[in-house]
Amino acid sequence: MLQDLGLQTITLTPAASQAVQGILTERKLDGYALRVYVAGGGCGCSGVNFGMALDNNIQDVDTTFESNGVKLVVDQTSIEYLRGATIDFVQDPQHGSGFAVSSPNAKKQSHEHGSEDCCGGGGSCSCNN
Repeated sequence: MLQDLGLQTITLTPAASQAVQGILTERKLDGYALRVYVAGGGCGCSGVNFGMALDNNIQDVDTTFESNGVKLVVDQTSIEYLRGATIDFVQDPQHGSGFAVSSPNAKKQSHEHGSEDCCGGGGSCSCNN
């Protein structure tokens, strides 16, 4: 059964929300959500990177909720890493613009799975638009 969390697990900043809504409008993707997921190993030994995709294929086991007007979808494995995460849209003159995920639980979950803390701070991701 599709889970819909009453509690906001992931926060999209206003900049991230505007960027996602702009992409959805530009590409005419009505009914799509932003899927956020664990995408394998992180920097050095932090253990976690995140990926994002626009998705309209929501599974019964997915968790869905809304943040700043954007529907978010997270799979069962990724949700534990993403509790309390913030997604921002940053514009960096040197690296370009893109999404950045900051999650306090990425570090905690990595430690529980035997990783060392080499990078300081939680897991993160920069996903170019």
